[in-house]
Amino acid sequence: MTYGAEAKKHYVGDLRPHQLLTTFGVGAVVDLPNLSVMVMGLEDWQTQPMTEIGEERLRQWVRILLGYQVDRLLALPVSQDSGPWNERALGENALVGVPVAAFPRWMVCPFCRLLAPLDSDLFELKAHPFHPENTRYLHRNCQRAARPPAAIPARFLVACQNGHLDDFPWDYFVHQGPTDCQSLLRLREFGVSGEAADIQVFCEVCQRGRPMSAAFGEEAKASMPLCRGRRPHLRDYEEDGCTEQMRTILLGASNSWFPVLLSALSVPTAVDRLGQLVDMHWHVLERTHNVQEVALLRDIGSLPQFGSYSAEEIWEAVERKRSGQDTAAARPTNIKVPEWTIFTHPEEAPSLPQFRMKAAPVPSRYQGTFSRIALIERLREVLALVGFTRITSPNDFGSAEEVQGELSYAPLSRQPTRWAPASEVHGEGIFIQFDEQTIQHWLHAIPAVERRRQEFRVAHHRWCQQRHLDPQQIRFPDARYILLHTFAHALMRQLSLACGYTAASLRERIYSLPPDHEDGPMAGVLIYTAAPDSEGTLGGLVSLGQPEQLERHIDAALERMRWCASDPLCAEHSPLTEMVVLHAAACHACLFVPETSCERGNKYLDRSLLVPTIEHPDLAFFDTSEPKKSR
Repeated sequence: MTYGAEAKKHYVGDLRPHQLLTTFGVGAVVDLPNLSVMVMGLEDWQTQPMTEIGEERLRQWVRILLGYQVDRLLALPVSQDSGPWNERALGENALVGVPVAAFPRWMVCPFCRLLAPLDSDLFELKAHPFHPENTRYLHRNCQRAARPPAAIPARFLVACQNGHLDDFPWDYFVHQGPTDCQSLLRLREFGVSGEAADIQVFCEVCQRGRPMSAAFGEEAKASMPLCRGRRPHLRDYEEDGCTEQMRTILLGASNSWFPVLLSALSVPTAVDRLGQLVDMHWHVLERTHNVQEVALLRDIGSLPQFGSYSAEEIWEAVERKRSGQDTAAARPTNIKVPEWTIFTHPEEAPSLPQFRMKAAPVPSRYQGTFSRIALIERLREVLALVGFTRITSPNDFGSAEEVQGELSYAPLSRQPTRWAPASEVHGEGIFIQFDEQTIQHWLHAIPAVERRRQEFRVAHHRWCQQRHLDPQQIRFPDARYILLHTFAHALMRQLSLACGYTAASLRERIYSLPPDHEDGPMAGVLIYTAAPDSEGTLGGLVSLGQPEQLERHIDAALERMRWCASDPLCAEHSPLTEMVVLHAAACHACLFVPETSCERGNKYLDRSLLVPTIEHPDLAFFDTSEPKKSR
């Protein structure tokens, strides 16, 4: 740790911008040293310190999901550590951040075990402007402590699959229904295990108590009320109410908040250099009304990359794009289609400040399996938050644009918002395109593949029914996707083990569409790594895409898939089990990766589709009969 004026300071409560999209976004609960807070809705945010992110293709998809009133993607606010130490508490920088409110509203005294809401006036807020990490609620009238102790948040909440979250109904629960009792509640703990069966909520007025184990499982359905439709991040309740049964969760539970994200890679969509620059800066140029305004932006330095073009030329390109003459402006039915088009034609891809790629030879052993390898030396990914869910992860359904209209998620604001929070990262990647004829032969010439496909389809149907979803509306990704998805996981795990990349630093992007799709066929995977820094990563991943290196790592990845430490149980696993699951021969020992790296939350995986396993030697896509070269 370094000290002094030049040292980088990390304050309690600081979050990285990327975390405010993926982990602690609007509606999420953030644990602080002495209390828990909830990130509030977009109406409470101050947009002045936020800068706009330009990515027109992503903005168009955000407009489809949130409404066409959305006109901006804004980067999350970042505070600057400069000047005297007290400027963070009293200066302008103190106002930079995101709004939060205390949640849950019920607190517990650690000494006398009093359980009461904040509006009971039994707890007093003690703020520390110079040391905000010490801000807390004190129980002033505690009879068992020499000085007022700091209260702690009650660790039980209730939520439902419609995205609602509420304080646990303590009075209703302990009295087993509505009551007129002037309750004085205490939360007693017996033993040190912390299990729900060892915790009891007790009313000292009517001398009634109840164990918290009754709030979980089948017993809770008869003793818990229906959801009230509360949206604490918006300070309101659902207008039409909610008919879902409340479900008890713990404070800080991983299923209390899942982001609904849209992601796009910045790839060139125009055919000429000027058109590409106009696309990159469209978030600025679309607001111009004449050539004079373009000239002004150019003269004041807002368009530094247009130095070789006159204002008239820029304006003509703006009008051409605005009038729809640029054919690339037409919206495809899949957000990944423009990316696929560029990646599959690397020799025609232009180089831009935020995008650079080149073709690489296909490894000799995989000439008939892969049709193209592309090395993306510079890559920019933009993420936008459009909502969130609770209890069930949206990744289970596929990407947000694929299930629009079917995915029920909580809104970020009470009224239609005019902007959406976004973040950008820079990095590099390896794109592998599978040979379409080889995929078609594997899908249709091997009867066992069709049987496995039907097993997954039945499991998909059962899984949707269990969650009261229409399986006809939630698209089944099919065997093509399962193959590509499994291959991506196998390669990511191999690169992580052999090359020093952490498992969470690599991510996948699957391109999978059948031939009968209007934008198909697509069959490819992108393995990439990215960082918030403007320069991204340093080329280590791209260097692994050279033919000899890539062949060696793919060989090793496939060899690892033949056996698992959990075999034979792993290899024998089928999606048609009593427990409804969406994976076959896959587990934490062989295929699972961190869920932030996976598009589908570790679902739709089966290593039997890659190589022969002890249970299914007849499903493999890759021919492993050829002896391996020495490594």
